[in-house]
Amino acid sequence: MPSASEIKHAEAADASWEAARGAMYGAAKWGVASAVLGGLGYSLSPIYRGLTIQFKVYIQMSGMVLGSMIEADSRLREYEAAMRMRRRILRDEAMWKSFEQQYGKDDEDDDA
Repeated sequence: MPSASEIKHAEAADASWEAARGAMYGAAKWGVASAVLGGLGYSLSPIYRGLTIQFKVYIQMSGMVLGSMIEADSRLREYEAAMRMRRRILRDEAMWKSFEQQYGKDDEDDDA
């Protein structure tokens, strides 16, 4: 049986990988959206065309960083909710096993 600290370490590692996958997905998704908006800005706006390349890169990177933060946070919250549900299910199963060992199985379950 693994110790509690090993289990927590494994869960933390899984959570960090899930957040990293979310960050990569968010950066890619928002990066494409930023590139499309940059292309529209370049074709439609003389102000955007007049910006330096460094500032345009900064705008692109800002969109990618924002998207990666939003998606990583979202994925991490989903992972935490799934882990809470998994722990709740395991706790309920353990409680019912303990109950069945103490009082025996219900006779109606044997008929089904």
